[in-house]
Amino acid sequence: MNTRITFGLNNVSNHACDAVVRFVRRKELEASNAAVWAHPQVDDALRSYYAKSIFKALPGDTQIIPTLGLAGASHAIFTGLEESPLSADQLRDAGAAAAKAVERLRAEDVEIKIPEDIVTGAAGCDARQAAQAITEGFLLALHRRLPHRRDTEHRHEVQAVSIIPEKDDLPDIVQIGEAWMAGIQRGIRFAQAVGYARDLKNRPGNSLTPEGLAEEAERLANRLDLECEVIDEWSAAEQGMGGLLSVGQGSANPPRMIILQYRGAPEQEEVWGLIGKGITFDTGGISLKKSEGMEKMISDMGGAAAVLGAMQLIGTLRPSVNVVAVIAAAENMPSDRAYKPGDVITTLSGRTIEIVNTDAEGRVVLADGLTVAIQRGATKLVDVATLTGAVSIALGDYMTAAVSNDEKLQHQVIQAGRQAGERIWPMPADTYYRHQLQSDAADLKNSGGRLAGVITGGLFIGTFAEEKPWVHLDISGTAWLFKDRGCEPKGATGVMVRTLAELLLEG
Repeated sequence: MNTRITFGLNNVSNHACDAVVRFVRRKELEASNAAVWAHPQVDDALRSYYAKSIFKALPGDTQIIPTLGLAGASHAIFTGLEESPLSADQLRDAGAAAAKAVERLRAEDVEIKIPEDIVTGAAGCDARQAAQAITEGFLLALHRRLPHRRDTEHRHEVQAVSIIPEKDDLPDIVQIGEAWMAGIQRGIRFAQAVGYARDLKNRPGNSLTPEGLAEEAERLANRLDLECEVIDEWSAAEQGMGGLLSVGQGSANPPRMIILQYRGAPEQEEVWGLIGKGITFDTGGISLKKSEGMEKMISDMGGAAAVLGAMQLIGTLRPSVNVVAVIAAAENMPSDRAYKPGDVITTLSGRTIEIVNTDAEGRVVLADGLTVAIQRGATKLVDVATLTGAVSIALGDYMTAAVSNDEKLQHQVIQAGRQAGERIWPMPADTYYRHQLQSDAADLKNSGGRLAGVITGGLFIGTFAEEKPWVHLDISGTAWLFKDRGCEPKGATGVMVRTLAELLLEG
């Protein structure tokens, strides 16, 4: 993302650019006093579209009208907006709608005029929040998966965006401008981190192996001055990482345990542990998945991508927190070496697991991942994983499920999600559900069956939290979309990058 976004105090409407974006409310279109957005004749055309219900001014609606030389911009883009109060989500979606219209025009130089109540914070979000939300929505909607094709495809990029208040004679405009620039910069960094995670998740499995994921983490660490440790299959065997090794042993591409550390508050004892599931491709192993839709399993390292995206933000913004990020990376493949249903394995924690389904592999590698995080000093844990298909049945592709042993930490995570615009729904974690994981052959089995699969999958991982505060986030439904929605594109969404960052930046 190379788009340059600035905040200016010059609201002259004759700025020569490819497009000017104006946010429009239905009440304004219905008012007897004629508001001026671009030019009286262009505005009259907009009102006629509204009268004919061509443009309804609803959230997400856009109308592009050529100015035919009547204004500095060659086109005016009108974007529907709700009445105040406006949430950050609504502003983020408005920015995304504007960006999609800009993309259709293939505009490179864009001006966005911001209504007075949004500029000043009177619309419901303070200036910094509004700036961050609009910037995030705009940039995230422009981010697209770049296909691997023989003929190189040109990816359209907006070169420059000028965000300008409708009025520049507002009280305290200098302080407001500083808040907007701070919010814009934060929005750019958040969008870049989400885009980074999306690009990782969209990479095909033959391009991103466990070793390749480890190399990506090393590049990130070198770029941002983070500590990085990569444990290969030989060291993992010496240390007793039976969970990671069992899942990875069926593949020609050996597993990796990846550890990144950031020490922003060395005087503090509190250390956040972020653990990501990094299954770079999942066939299901011996418990083979059906072929239909298996190509989507390139995204089974969505938890790892979220953690790396969050660490990019942490390494860039340098908050006063301590973080240990652990990624358990493996390929789950069927072969003569693959682990099998009925096997009993010993994890790094010393607990034994009866394997009843080799397609429930993510929780097995995460078992070792949590132990590694605890060994590196983590005092509270958040794991992120595309863990169960069951979560899509329960919550669709709109909400991420949470399972936790600590209500306070779970509330923190949910609040961070709301701040980031990512919805999280808490699932019950009653002791009763743990009974489904009881095994006659080992300490526990890796699947409790179909009933309450989201909960039992999470509780399996929580067994390895060693009673430390822990939250599990199941993103299997939200990590990948089959069609665009708001600022989220078809394909990898980069979900939970913003939530984890908000959690750590505020925590």
